[in-house]
Amino acid sequence: MSGFEQAIYPSLAGRRVLVTGGGSGIGAAFVQAFVQQGALVHFLDIADADAAALVASLQHAPHPPRYTRCDLTDLAALTTTLAQVQAEMGGVDVLINNAANDLRHAVEDVTPALWQHSLDVNLRHLYFCAQAVLPGMKAAGGGVILNLGSISWHLALPQLTLYLAAKAAIEGLTRGLARDLGPQGIRVNTLVPGAVRTPKQMRLWHTPELEAQIVAGQCLKTRVEPEDVAALALFLASDSGRHCSGREYFVDAGWYGA
Repeated sequence: MSGFEQAIYPSLAGRRVLVTGGGSGIGAAFVQAFVQQGALVHFLDIADADAAALVASLQHAPHPPRYTRCDLTDLAALTTTLAQVQAEMGGVDVLINNAANDLRHAVEDVTPALWQHSLDVNLRHLYFCAQAVLPGMKAAGGGVILNLGSISWHLALPQLTLYLAAKAAIEGLTRGLARDLGPQGIRVNTLVPGAVRTPKQMRLWHTPELEAQIVAGQCLKTRVEPEDVAALALFLASDSGRHCSGREYFVDAGWYGA
């Protein structure tokens, strides 16, 4: 992004970072940002083409990222994958629970199967990823877990009831984990992006009319980019954020709705 300034955090060099849904969008920005800090980054996704392109774009970095295909809704596969990744990396210092899907729907169209699928895609895996990395973080004397929330439920955006429910729950999950894991030196926070200009959002939802409405509802009249969210993640994962835990941090240009 033109004019974007990225801080350098020496404490992130060599940190072992795991990103879910890291192949594209905000997830890819996380992968790129932590790689540029000298971290050892592994990411999970099911978007093989996007993931391959991302890895190729960073192949000349001192520590290129590693990619593993994993369907996060399959808990058996997730458990196996997380064990393999941690064995390869020697543990995880920073977990970024990013993967989600903001599928639009009408209330009348929601079935029990769709309800369960939405929770599996947007909420359940965050808990079990955190649970899986916990022993290693405890052994290391600490760690960082960053969960991705969303401005959407704070604004009650339409046709997203299932997504809003999951994203609201993530903030409660964050606070509970932060309280329970704080004595082990593990910090847990929620990142709350606003209307981020990702390729997916621009392709599927962000018409020129909606773009204008978003900007009109923001205090700052510029669009939020994936790199802006990644910049906050770097701070919270670094030692500079050592006293930040159990909270929600917004990157939304002050979006209060139209």
